[in-house]
Amino acid sequence: MSQDKDLIALVNENDEITGYNNKLVVHQLGLLHRAFSIFIFNSENKILLQRRAIQKYHSGGLWTNTCCSHLAFRENFEQSVQRRLQEEMGISCNVEHVFSFRYCAALNNGLIENELDHVFFGFSNETPIPDPEEVSDWKWVDLFEINNDLIINKEKYTYWFNIAFQRILQYNELTVF
Repeated sequence: MSQDKDLIALVNENDEITGYNNKLVVHQLGLLHRAFSIFIFNSENKILLQRRAIQKYHSGGLWTNTCCSHLAFRENFEQSVQRRLQEEMGISCNVEHVFSFRYCAALNNGLIENELDHVFFGFSNETPIPDPEEVSDWKWVDLFEINNDLIINKEKYTYWFNIAFQRILQYNELTVF
């Protein structure tokens, strides 16, 4: 099936896969689906942020975590996470699942995010080689800088990044990378 790459996992409230549907249809109907967000830290404890390409189907031009996507048809989390990290940012590194959260948000273009988002942390000092179809800019940023900018410029970041980052601040107080 040539459209397999556009099929993403639908889940129930217990994060059990109930089927697959087209990514755009899922966002048009606001169906609950499984997503992941990857945060790559470097040796200076900075997070690699990306600015989503303006032509993305939603949240184009906004800053967000290193990489984010959905569990794809016929893949497990490890496969999807590693594939998308390489495709979007040109980086390959080990990642670890840290926490999950659920959110629902109406986006500015009539689409609805209704996700159970699984957050992964990784470590790398690699220089990213992003795909320009996915990413328009990138930067390594200190957690303190991000926190201050979110207070002033919350609208410049994706909805899910705002939620996840608050949890990351709590987690980072307990962990040293």
